[in-house]
Amino acid sequence: MPNPPRIELHPISQRVQAHVDGTLIADSINTLELRERGYPPRHYFPREDVRMDLLTVSETSTYCPFKGHTVYFSLGEHWDIAWSYEQPIAGRVVFSGEGVAVVNGERKINSLPSVVEMANAAHS
Repeated sequence: MPNPPRIELHPISQRVQAHVDGTLIADSINTLELRERGYPPRHYFPREDVRMDLLTVSETSTYCPFKGHTVYFSLGEHWDIAWSYEQPIAGRVVFSGEGVAVVNGERKINSLPSVVEMANAAHS
């Protein structure tokens, strides 16, 4: 039996929002849920549904052999709470980390540590 793909993308047509400390930062009915073996599912928002004017590009940079180079974004004192890749999910942003809540209606679907936080915890 062949192994399932390492990365799967699933379109989500339900309304999904991202809040940072209660401030709405993204609102979409067109997210992609990325499922990657070994990691929690993440919802990627189209950039046009994200308040990019509130985010600043971070100096943090990482590389994934499956998704490529990462660009990170911060919001005020919330460092690296959002990131995006050029492939396979170009033009989309994902949110996670302290103070971040991604919700589908009343149900919180993601308030997980960021990739940077997970990497730092693994090296502690």
